Amino acid sequence: MRVLTFLAVLSLSAAPAFAAEEPSGCDKFKWPIERERAALTAPDRAKLASGSEQAGLPSSAITLGLVAPSEAKLPSPPERAPKDGTFAGFTSIKTAKAGLYTISLSTGAWVDVVQDGHFLKPVAFSGATDCDGIRKTMKYELSDKPLVLQVSGAKDNALSIAILPAQ
Repeated sequence: MRVLTFLAVLSLSAAPAFAAEEPSGCDKFKWPIERERAALTAPDRAKLASGSEQAGLPSSAITLGLVAPSEAKLPSPPERAPKDGTFAGFTSIKTAKAGLYTISLSTGAWVDVVQDGHFLKPVAFSGATDCDGIRKTMKYELSDKPLVLQVSGAKDNALSIAILPAQ
């Protein structure tokens, strides 16, 4: 009887993990990602070191170098604590034109957008595995204030980021 109870509990606890899996394939994103994917895979991406400052929103995708979380000196503690063995980094942007933007990543990582001292919540999120060049994209409503884009929990020491006006 205990074995049956254990198996029942085990199967119930596995169901949410299975349901939480993200879809696979480029056609599984919630909105078209061709523009973001092209930006993230363009050969002319600017390479930035963690902690770099940009005058304005980049006109094309960037590749951000990342370091161990203890070395990253993120301006704000990330909303999700990074796991051991992962990488983190940030870039500051002095000016932004207010509007709705997509922030897309080439690989999986946690993103924090901090503006006017507050963590912004994405308006929408979409992600899929097994899509070369893009892993997730989020939509944020940005104001015209400076912002900090923080990345943590990345498996690699660099990733590409595209910040583009939403279409």
